[in-house]
Amino acid sequence: MSITEAMNTRHSVRQYTDKALGEGVVLALKEEIDACNRESGLHIQLVTNEPKAFDGFMAHYGKFSGVTNYIAMIGKKGPTLEETCGYYGERLVLFAQQLGLNTCWVAMTYSKIKTAFVLSSGEKLCIVIALGYGATQGVPHKSKTIQDVVKAEEPLPGWFQDGVKAALLAPTAMNQQKFTFSLTDNRVSVKAGMGFYAKIDLGIVKYHFEIGAGETGWTWGE
Repeated sequence: MSITEAMNTRHSVRQYTDKALGEGVVLALKEEIDACNRESGLHIQLVTNEPKAFDGFMAHYGKFSGVTNYIAMIGKKGPTLEETCGYYGERLVLFAQQLGLNTCWVAMTYSKIKTAFVLSSGEKLCIVIALGYGATQGVPHKSKTIQDVVKAEEPLPGWFQDGVKAALLAPTAMNQQKFTFSLTDNRVSVKAGMGFYAKIDLGIVKYHFEIGAGETGWTWGE
């Protein structure tokens, strides 16, 4: 499965089977997490066979079941932490999809099990990503149009449209898609809207845009 296919087929899943993660899958996830940590300076950790985080009232209220594996998005406290966690977390979400796993971003409906991960000095747990073998593959979310999230003069170049289309496939908090793209020459800017986890959403959306737009012919602007 290509990363583009993963992006198109991945949907949030909250109910999981009891199928365990195989050694090869765990090794691949850890290697990708290590790569993300080296690039980002984050302290992302994979937690496996840990059922307590999703066994409380809030998790059941959020309709989670069968979650025993998750990725803890951890890093140094600072103004860029949430966006960085969103960007690299979504990289891991799509990588997991390529491995045949399902995922769900989880902001509040879980319990922090302090023995399950390590927080170094000055670090915080930003958000977690539930993962495993889903009872279903999830369903597509309702999406805005390109025109809803772009402020730029027509005609829009093809690479830009492809990037925004990819961004519209990105998971966002409450599926609100509170972001706006603009284009000046070949410089792309995207701003987060107001609301909880908007900065995490911004990182997720940026990663998707990069996949859709490709690596050449444009740059991020302010």
